[in-house]
Amino acid sequence: MQYGLIGAKLGHSYSVAIHARLGDYDYRLRELTEAAFIDLLSRRDFKGINVTIPYKVLACGRCDVLSDTAREVGCVNTVVTRPDGSLYGHNTDIGGFIALSRHAGVAIAGKKAVILGSGGTSLTARAACRRLGAREIVVVSRRGPVDYAALYRDHADAEVLINTTPVGMYPNNGEAAADIARLPKLEGVLDVIYNPDKTALVLDAEARGIPAEGGLYMLVGQAREAAELFTGHAIPESETARIYHELRRGALNLILIGMPGSGKSRIGRAVAQRMNRPFVDLDDEIVRRAGRTIPEIFADDGEGAFRALEHQVIREVCREKGTVIATGGGAVLRPDNVRAMRQNGRLCLLTRPLDALPMDGRPLSKSPEALREMWAARQPFYCGAADFTIENDAAPDEVAARIEEGYHEAVDR
Repeated sequence: MQYGLIGAKLGHSYSVAIHARLGDYDYRLRELTEAAFIDLLSRRDFKGINVTIPYKVLACGRCDVLSDTAREVGCVNTVVTRPDGSLYGHNTDIGGFIALSRHAGVAIAGKKAVILGSGGTSLTARAACRRLGAREIVVVSRRGPVDYAALYRDHADAEVLINTTPVGMYPNNGEAAADIARLPKLEGVLDVIYNPDKTALVLDAEARGIPAEGGLYMLVGQAREAAELFTGHAIPESETARIYHELRRGALNLILIGMPGSGKSRIGRAVAQRMNRPFVDLDDEIVRRAGRTIPEIFADDGEGAFRALEHQVIREVCREKGTVIATGGGAVLRPDNVRAMRQNGRLCLLTRPLDALPMDGRPLSKSPEALREMWAARQPFYCGAADFTIENDAAPDEVAARIEEGYHEAVDR
């Protein structure tokens, strides 16, 4: 291995895709035990590596030479083997974190910043907050001097909250590292987790109108700095934003919502084919799992049982990425369904005139009057959930093209 990322568990890493866009070098992922990582550093048979959880502090103590930034932070995430065989350790995370805070519009200067977690990334966040002029920095951990009970008791006046723990990271989507309802003075939230795109913490902040962002921009920013060390060439900062947008366009789900019969399944398949993505029809998935049709589920178990199964399927399907998903007509009626969709997706409301909606085989679409009443009741939910709206008034390929354009615009906002 010449270049790569080392960690104990790497999971769904973007690093290979990012470095492929930054330079012409072979970059790989390698999960290693602590002993194997120490052996790798001892053998020094690599040109450059990035280091992630839980080896950043360990790497710091194994390098021959440290950059001023690495000494300031107290941990290393980039190690380069120099021509003389010595190991040079640097920390590019701090630059990535500062870039993230600016991109998210989260001001730290003069603010009280609370950092969740005490590991290597916490050290980075502390150093970044010092550089950015935080008025006060508080570190919270389960077993530290300031635990979570003390956070809510003594530091409810926190103005910036930074999560450096893995709480809420895929596949444990939906867990929040802290209850921000108990932090009434918050003005900004940063979460270094980048999978899902929006953690529960970020979604909670957005619901309150607080600027918040996950860690993908930080990941790309630190990789750009590491690539400069690997290649010996300067890389414009504009590349961070370009790669960030490119990755999100390829990774976020495109989710179709709308009335029963609005064409979500048919158009969804056309969109998936156009974008070369997998397609999932949530109603089909429910039928597959239940072994019964939807009218049979309604007749045998009632709408409540159907909605519970629907929610389970939505949670599981929408925590994955890069998929076109067609939802059932009532999927947006539960706020927790919309929340699950938003973590990794952009929602398109597909509309169609009510008199063009089919009624056969649809338990809740029994008559034109029922459809009008349904639309009146559901319209606020559809409009409140949608990131953009497209009318299904043309050939599937044409509508699909409009949806793809709307999706790209929604992702880039």
